[in-house]
Amino acid sequence: MPPFPAQKLEKPGLEADMKLAPRYEAPRYKPAGKLAGKVALITGGDSGIGRAVAVMYAREGADVAIACLAAEREDAEVTRDAIESAGRRCLTLEGDLTDPAVCQMLVDRTVGEFGRLDILVSNAAHQNRKAAIEELPDEEFARTFETNVYAYFRLVKAALRYLGPGSAIIVTGSETGFEGPDMLPDYSASKGAIHTLTKTLAKMLADRGIRVNCIAPGPVWTPLNLADRGQPAQKVATFGEKTPLKRPAQPEELAPAYVFLASDADSSYITGEILAVMGGGTAPG
Repeated sequence: MPPFPAQKLEKPGLEADMKLAPRYEAPRYKPAGKLAGKVALITGGDSGIGRAVAVMYAREGADVAIACLAAEREDAEVTRDAIESAGRRCLTLEGDLTDPAVCQMLVDRTVGEFGRLDILVSNAAHQNRKAAIEELPDEEFARTFETNVYAYFRLVKAALRYLGPGSAIIVTGSETGFEGPDMLPDYSASKGAIHTLTKTLAKMLADRGIRVNCIAPGPVWTPLNLADRGQPAQKVATFGEKTPLKRPAQPEELAPAYVFLASDADSSYITGEILAVMGGGTAPG
């Protein structure tokens, strides 16, 4: 519960440097082999939501490839160790998702290592708050969309040759895509685009038996927000207190939703959904 330590991280932000470590191990969660024999690729899998999802997928029986920036290697090693401790294989891949060639490489190397791909989770994101629209340069606007939206689109295109009936594509949206808060014009717009693109992709891929869904979190205690250049340390200390639950989520509280949408046994009739996990906040899905 807030208040948290007032702190800031330099981009891209390492979970290892956070004064209050996010919780990702989900000790109360009971795995049931829901993803046994599956292979998942998770971008932003080194930390935050991505780490929690990667570890929970491993506990459910999946081998996992995690993608991150080279600067995030320290965090990725922790995630890799946790996956291997769960008895599954882990492939760590580095690269900048704004490069189309990297998106293709992530998919190809995952399949090359594991022989298949069943679950694609597009989770990595770029975010910086701005006090005024004049402070948002075209280059920053473009990078936000390249990281958040274009990478999602490119990863899906690269993965389609490998995904078969029963496969799942999951993307991380945001409550900002519903609400359009001030100070996050590019980020909010990118998440709104993700929500709509998800619905369109779900319709286009339904005949192939591939489900496409989105999870829209509220505030979550991850390095993303602490490394937001427009988020002062004093705001970090009260992060999430305006939700009905009066706190941000921990990554381990988001991960079960990603398992649910990845499991064809649990969600075979769910596609095109924007699942809001917002600590009591409500929004159309």
